[in-house]
Amino acid sequence: MADMRTAARSDANQREIVEALRRVGATVEVLSDVGRGVPDLLVGWRSVNYLLEVKASKGALTETQTIWHTLWSGQVSVVRTVNEAFRSIGMEMRR
Repeated sequence: MADMRTAARSDANQREIVEALRRVGATVEVLSDVGRGVPDLLVGWRSVNYLLEVKASKGALTETQTIWHTLWSGQVSVVRTVNEAFRSIGMEMRR
């Protein structure tokens, strides 16, 4: 089962995204090790929780992730950059 093999591996940009979110005051719980299609990050921002799936620039959802995202009744976003992560939680980067 491919998902079990890759469950512990996180995309290289995940650390950068986690650090950036924490710098602006978001709370972040890394869920990457859960596997089974569960998104990589649980982010708390201004009393709202967000689920973020971190992918590399050309990364695609696995079959298991696609199924999980389809069945999940709440919010979940796929992000590739810090700016996408900020937009997903309703925040824009200041220039």
